[in-house]
Amino acid sequence: MWVLITTPKWNKIEHRMFCHITNNWRGRPLISRTVIVNLIGNTKTKTGLRIKAALDTNVYETGLKVSDEQLAAIQLKRDKFHGDWNYTISPRP
Repeated sequence: MWVLITTPKWNKIEHRMFCHITNNWRGRPLISRTVIVNLIGNTKTKTGLRIKAALDTNVYETGLKVSDEQLAAIQLKRDKFHGDWNYTISPRP
């Protein structure tokens, strides 16, 4: 079973949580997605930082191609820190 945890590349707080997630599920069998989501969601640090987790059961179509025009139409606001990795996508006007 694979677990995918996504995080922006330079978000230090989220990256610091991985060791706490790993410690929280150490020695426990990861027998279902529900167990994994619950273990991640019940992770917290001594300083009170908590994680929210939810299982996404949506089915997504694969193999979609995005045209240059579609990509250019996306409203991206790049962050000051590593804007090539950290950005906000705004809804269409």
